[in-house]
Amino acid sequence: MKPIYIPKGAAKEYCNYALNIYTGCPHRCYYCFAPLVLHRNKEEFHSHVEPRKNIVEETRKQIEIYDIKDKLIQLCFTCDPYPTGYDTSTTREIIKLLKETGNHVQILTKGDGTRDFDLLDENDYYGITLDGTPTTDLIRANLNSLAEAHSRGIKTWVSFEPVTDDKAFFVELHLVSLIVDHVKIGKLNYFPSDIDWADFGKRAERLCKELEIDYYIKDSLREEMGK
Repeated sequence: MKPIYIPKGAAKEYCNYALNIYTGCPHRCYYCFAPLVLHRNKEEFHSHVEPRKNIVEETRKQIEIYDIKDKLIQLCFTCDPYPTGYDTSTTREIIKLLKETGNHVQILTKGDGTRDFDLLDENDYYGITLDGTPTTDLIRANLNSLAEAHSRGIKTWVSFEPVTDDKAFFVELHLVSLIVDHVKIGKLNYFPSDIDWADFGKRAERLCKELEIDYYIKDSLREEMGK
């Protein structure tokens, strides 16, 4: 078992290294790709969430054997490092281990990672996903956590992938413009959408430039834009 791995395909547009801590994710995003990739039953994936067996010990072994250091490691791709409603102490152990061995983390969550902000510094990234779903208390909390991370000097980022509502995207981009260091923008794939992706991508890029936001447009959306 080598918990730290090199992502492939579209996932590699996020980070050069990644680590998945949990067996599932409770957030039930309808566009979630993880059950298909992991060959898991969708209901089981969303209802059975626990730390992967010996994940901390196996990560420590891998780091020692391969002398892994000074890497930016994404937490996570096929799960959420802060699954809402579950004990996330394993995430804290993983972050401590990575930081103690000279590595850095790039967190992406729909949960609440504020409890571990004391472990992060200016070399780490704390990110949230905003996909255009209606604003809830959880999303408000996510925005507050992003603002807190920014105030602490932790690098912040937002994954606007997939964009499910183009109007909501432009509102959300304005909301985070002063508290975010980087955004990634991607289209909704494998599901129907009435968004004109070529037009959306060009308007999104123009607004990022106007707001002076560092941005990355995912390859699938860039292809729709014709450049």
